This record gives sequence, C-alpha cells and structure tokens, in this order.
Amino acid sequence: MSTERVLVCVPTYDEAETLPTLLTRLRAAVPDADVLVIDDSSPDGTGQVADAWAARDAAVQVLHRSAKAGLGAAYVAAFGWGLAGGYDVLVEMDADGSHAPEELPRLLRAVAGGADLAIGSRYVPGGEVRDWPTSRLLLSRGGNAYTRLVLGVPVRDATAGYRAYRSAILKELDLAGISSQGYCFQVDLLWRAVLHGARVVEVPITFTERQLGASKMSSAIVTEALWRVTVWGIGSRLRGLGGMGGHDRGNPGTTPARPLRATARLPRNRRTPDL
Repeated sequence: MSTERVLVCVPTYDEAETLPTLLTRLRAAVPDADVLVIDDSSPDGTGQVADAWAARDAAVQVLHRSAKAGLGAAYVAAFGWGLAGGYDVLVEMDADGSHAPEELPRLLRAVAGGADLAIGSRYVPGGEVRDWPTSRLLLSRGGNAYTRLVLGVPVRDATAGYRAYRSAILKELDLAGISSQGYCFQVDLLWRAVLHGARVVEVPITFTERQLGASKMSSAIVTEALWRVTVWGIGSRLRGLGGMGGHDRGNPGTTPARPLRATARLPRNRRTPDL
C-alpha cells in the first residue's frame, strides 16, 4: 500500500500518560502513515503533549476541539479532515494502548486486498481479550450478540473501535448526520457502510485493557447503544425489511442503497502483500 495515503485518527481526552507511548509505537509500526490526534480540550494537557510531538514530527497533526463532545463527534470531525485532505484509508484507533499499533499493518493489508472496511475483531477465531473482568467481557459479548440478533449485521465484533475504512465508502455516508456515540457510533457506522455495499473483513486482534488512565465506559453509553439498536431494529421490521435494517445515506429505516455483500474473516496467518 505504498501508494495509498493512510491517516490514523486517534481521539483523546485525558490521555497525556498514554499518548507518547502510543505515538512511538504507531510511528514505528506504520512509518508511512500520518496521524491525526483529535483532542477535546483535555484538562490533563493531552493537547499540549500532542502539539509538542507534532512540532518535531511532520507526520503528526493535531485537531483541537473546544469541549468534550463524545467519541462519535470526534471521529466524524477527523474523517471530514482526512477526506478533505485526500487520504485513501482512514483508521480508527484508541489512545489508551488497548489497540496494538503493531497489528495495524494487517488491517491495512485487508483493505489493500479488497475490503472497504477492516475491523480489528476480538471475537473471531484468533482474536483475544486480555485483562478484562468477566462482567465487562460478558457486557461486550452480550452487546454484540444483541446487535447481530436485532439488526442482522453479520459481524462478530460490531462494537470494535479498531478499524480501517477505505475513504470511498465513507464518502457515500452522511457522516454529518451521525449523532450516536461510544459503542453505538461503531455499530451505526458499520451498519451504514454494510448497507451501502461495503465489503467487511474481520481481522483477529489481541485487545488489552488499558494500564494507565481511566476508562471512558459509562452506563449512559451502554443505554444509548441498546436504545438506538432496538429502535433501528424495530423500524426495519415495521418497514418489512426483515432482519437486516436499512439506511439511505445515513437515515435509519429506509431501503439499502446497494445490496449487502458477504462478510469475510481474515486469519492471523494469511499472507498478504506488504505495505
């Protein structure tokens, strides 16, 4: 993918402790990729840490936002920035170290191999979750099972936040019309992409619980996801679309823009062209 322009989007809020290590590992793992840090005015000075890094590394840029507005809004802003900048592939990655940068080349190879969206999946063979309490793991697995049941999305890890999107599919979506956050944002964007004909590949990853800082998980995030997924599922059934709900360009409950393509899984040991 040496001719492809890749932008790794990293939203931050109070990640001053974790960001330097992440950027060091990320720049080593994918040296040809650019990085956009999206900081929501972190009170711990994360924005300043990012600015200092960007001052000495031209591949790192910082998008400052005036207030904490949620994960979904941060990614929408980043995707808009990346699309305007002409990037071919846009990557989602957490700043807390739970997503290993060393696994990103395999997601990018999946996109180079024909995927419109490559998901770093915890719940396909070869995927793994480390250091989560049983309650958190059950919540995540249960949420994904519920999403598959209600929406019919044929993806094992619909809430995953480690992803690589081809820009062409993002351009077809109404990103400005997305208001969902957290886990729900990931489900929302996945559903929109699939119903626009995206080819989705799940790449097994090892997800590791953060070692520094505090988790952003809250009951409000879980409640929003359950409520929105339920409403979308009910709406699709009322319109006679069966188990697979539909969107037009971003509006839940209407007819899909293009037929659904099959979802694939990329094993850890599959050989693909180097970056």
